[in-house]
Amino acid sequence: MSAHIANGRFVVLVTIFIGMMFQIMPLPKIVEAWRPDWLLMVMIYWAMALPHRYSILTAWILGVLLDVLLGATLGIRSLAFSIVIYVIVMQSQRLRNFTRWQQSILVAIFICLYHFIIYWVEFVVNGVAFDWSMFLPAVSSIFMWWWVFWVLRNIRRSYKVR
Repeated sequence: MSAHIANGRFVVLVTIFIGMMFQIMPLPKIVEAWRPDWLLMVMIYWAMALPHRYSILTAWILGVLLDVLLGATLGIRSLAFSIVIYVIVMQSQRLRNFTRWQQSILVAIFICLYHFIIYWVEFVVNGVAFDWSMFLPAVSSIFMWWWVFWVLRNIRRSYKVR
C-alpha cells in the first residue's frame, strides 16, 4: 500500500516538475507575453483532484521555487499561488462539477487574480507601472486548460493516483 502511495506522489512531482520546466523555458519575444501559466494550471488541477494532499503548502513551496528560478522578489509568487490555491481547495467539490468550458473560464479568472496579486505586491514594493499585457497569459490558458486537464486526468487514472 505504501509503495502505491509513493508512486502516486512521484507521478505528481514529475508533472509539477514538467510544469515548472514549461514555465521557465525560454520563448521567442513574440510569444513570451502569451505564455500560459503552466505551473499554476498543473497546481490548480492537483488541488481540484486531490485537495487533501496538494494545497496551500505545496503552492507556497512552488511559488518560492518559481521566485528563485525567475530571480523575482522572494515570496511574491508564493503569496499569489497560496491565495489562488486556497480558493480552489475551498471550492474543489463545486469546481469538479463544472463543464470544461466553465472550468477554463474560471481558470482564466484565477490566473488574472494571480497576476493581479503579483502586480499589486510589485507595485507596493517596487512601484511598477500597470500593464494590460500581464493578463494575456489568462487568455492563452483558457485554451490550454482543456489540454492540461485531459493529460493530467489520464495520467492520474492510468497511474491510479489517489
